[in-house]
Amino acid sequence: MDLLALTDFNLVARHGGFGKAARASGRPKATLSRRVSELESSLDLRLFERGARTVKLTQEGRALHERTAALLTDLEQTAVAIASGGDKPRGRLRVSAPLVFSQTAMGKLAAGFALKYPEVRLEITTEDRSVDMIEEGYDLVIRVNPDPDETLVGRILMRDRLVVVASPDLKRPKSDRAVPTVVRGAGDLGPGWDVTARGRKIRIPTDPVLRLSSLIMVRDAVRAGVGAARLPVSLVSHDLSAGKLVHWGDVDGPPIALWALYPSRRLLSARVSAFLDFLKAAFPSGTPEELAAFID
Repeated sequence: MDLLALTDFNLVARHGGFGKAARASGRPKATLSRRVSELESSLDLRLFERGARTVKLTQEGRALHERTAALLTDLEQTAVAIASGGDKPRGRLRVSAPLVFSQTAMGKLAAGFALKYPEVRLEITTEDRSVDMIEEGYDLVIRVNPDPDETLVGRILMRDRLVVVASPDLKRPKSDRAVPTVVRGAGDLGPGWDVTARGRKIRIPTDPVLRLSSLIMVRDAVRAGVGAARLPVSLVSHDLSAGKLVHWGDVDGPPIALWALYPSRRLLSARVSAFLDFLKAAFPSGTPEELAAFID
């Protein structure tokens, strides 16, 4: 079997079409189509059902993709590892990270990694949207509470939790009157916040008076006394300790988990493994207080 044709077939199968595969790989669409047709002829099987605008794997094509994709990935990663000097991290490493983590910690992390691994060319893009790692060429993505994705595996870097905080000058109403709040984006449209304060569950009625696009901006506005806000502990830990902000309660709901995600491969490149180990060394316990200390 022609391994190059098989590689092209898996490329098209992974991206769900010849056009997408061509854009992702930089190879001509006609070349990919020809190679797949040659593979179909050599196997005497139809691997794709080709429609006017869609391409869909046949049952035989799906079986071939499932059984060969991982093997080809292992071969590719082995060749890359050998060509790049074995286990020594080197080459380009593209990482996508969320906004608030990038603003508070990633600059310091990236600098430390660059000093430790000077032969790795680290590129970090800051964005909160869900990226397509394969389509956009990322080696690693860092995300908060990501949706399940069977094509990716990962590990939790740290956990955080939301708390309601306010300036000491902002008096918390004792009645059911709404509290002025600072919120991120278009969120917090409900009637109030459910929190646990001093072991008791309560609801804080809210009146959003300021909407901002960044949690850093929200924190700065709360410091100025505009209103209360829901913010991660790691972002306000120092302000709470210094008395610049006061704690009104813990927000009810699931914890915040920061994940590092990468393609589901048995062989990770040396540079990805090195970056994961570097993150683990920076946050060995993965607590909000640990991140707060690192930011400071």
